[in-house]
Amino acid sequence: MNVRGHFHVFLCFFLISVAFYAQEKETTSYFDNEVKRVSNGYLKESAFAKAHTYFLQKEWDSTLVYSMEQLTTNVDDKALKDLCLFFRGYAFKEKGLLNESKTAFLGISEDFTFYNQVKLKLGTILLEEQDYKNALTYFKEIEQYSTDELLGIQKDNIEENIGLCYMHLEQFDKAESYLNRSIALKEARKDTLSLIGSYGNIANLYYVQYKDTLAIPYFEKAYTLSKGIKHFPSKSDATFNMAIVEENRENMAAALMYRKEYEQWKDSLNDQNKVYEVAQMEKEFAVKQKQKEVSLLEAENKIKEAQKDGLLYSSIILLALLGTGVYFYREKVKTNKIIVAQKENLDELNATKDKLFSIVSHDLRSSVHALKASNSDLVDHLEAKNLEKVNTLLHSNSAIVNGAYNLLDNLLNWALLQTKQSYFEITELRLFFIVEQVAHNYKALLLEKKIHLENAVLKSDKVYADQESLKIILRNIIDNAIKFSNPEDTIKIYTQATREGYCDLVIEDTGIGMSEATRQNLLKETIVTSEKENKEIIGSGLGMQLCKSMIKKNHGEFFIESTLGKGTKMIVSLAKIAPNG
Repeated sequence: MNVRGHFHVFLCFFLISVAFYAQEKETTSYFDNEVKRVSNGYLKESAFAKAHTYFLQKEWDSTLVYSMEQLTTNVDDKALKDLCLFFRGYAFKEKGLLNESKTAFLGISEDFTFYNQVKLKLGTILLEEQDYKNALTYFKEIEQYSTDELLGIQKDNIEENIGLCYMHLEQFDKAESYLNRSIALKEARKDTLSLIGSYGNIANLYYVQYKDTLAIPYFEKAYTLSKGIKHFPSKSDATFNMAIVEENRENMAAALMYRKEYEQWKDSLNDQNKVYEVAQMEKEFAVKQKQKEVSLLEAENKIKEAQKDGLLYSSIILLALLGTGVYFYREKVKTNKIIVAQKENLDELNATKDKLFSIVSHDLRSSVHALKASNSDLVDHLEAKNLEKVNTLLHSNSAIVNGAYNLLDNLLNWALLQTKQSYFEITELRLFFIVEQVAHNYKALLLEKKIHLENAVLKSDKVYADQESLKIILRNIIDNAIKFSNPEDTIKIYTQATREGYCDLVIEDTGIGMSEATRQNLLKETIVTSEKENKEIIGSGLGMQLCKSMIKKNHGEFFIESTLGKGTKMIVSLAKIAPNG
């Protein structure tokens, strides 16, 4: 009974180790590639780049040093912080520092890319700490995920660890179900090394329940498989298990044979570990020696470079003194030319500003004066209860206020554009929906003037432009089309393709049109028009200049086709592919 109890404790340790080894081995390639992909955006951070490199090289001490350096210099980026904590938790786990590993993993956000890996690691740590209930919680949370979602971890390894937890919690039926499923999957994959541990697990489950007839064949399977591999820990443990089995069966000759074989593999494992330790020491010594040689060569090179640099710098200083005089003379001439050009440009801008303020203030004064006179008439007709006239005056007041509002809105947008304060982002837009949104705002005005507006833009038409500036362009052009149209006229908006790579948005009205001189004047690079085609219509021309500026900023072009008395076509040509820059 004591022998069986000792055997039980040993097997549990052995089986957990095998399960972990298999998991780590299978994930390496896929997992490393995913680490490289996720880390790629942060490699400009010097400390993180080093931590990332050492992590992939499995240099755990260096990984811990540089990940901590990154955490102390930059913790603002949550994703970067999570990656550093993940590196640290992984490294601590590999070094056997379970408490430190668990602390690092628990500090990682739940939306971290590798959070399933975090759960797996926390589960294995708790399993090693014999906290089987909490370990089971983590394993159950990732049980339903596929191998790809687990970054290469095979589902049979997750099920095996769940089975181990149930076995230690003495829920033997559940443990048997999970362990059998795990074995079936591993047999299908022909994973010999992992199967040795899995056969041992199921054997241990049966053995602790005194089901020796079920347990012993699995111990024998594990031993048979171990003879065909070179993994000394698995060979040693499988042989030792057979020795215990034969001792329990009181077959001492066979037990002695297995004991001798176990000692052989144990010695081989120790020798292998010693060879590895010596190799590591030799490697570290060689690296240190090479670093000394490199440092010595660097020092010699610096002395030689300093001598060369002394001669070079002397020559450069002489040439620099000669070139400096020529440079400053040329710069003085160039600066004088720039100052003269800037003065001329400033004078022109001041003149334009004065003209703009003059026209805008005149139009606003006219609007306010008209509104004041109209309100006076409105009061008189209200007292006289002349409702028909009151209705007419209210509609007139609405038109005046609307015109003044549009003028102020254009003035504000023009000012923001000139001072570069407006937000501007070119994205792919569907023209039909933009036109629908803008046209909807003019529904009442169109109804009042009995003007029919048709949106014939195809829903498939797409352009690259800034959405808000395109809406401002359309508002001004549609507003002008309504303003210069007569009752019962028609406004049609459609697209046409005249140039490759561009889409022409056409706003066509059947209104009063304009003369050729006015058309040419509107296309000039001026802020406001000097003359108006129709003196009765309030407007400064600022809206049209704002449209031209915004179309240009959208990498587009603007055209006007018009005949006096027959209507006007305003054409905004925009790119169908994303402009460079």
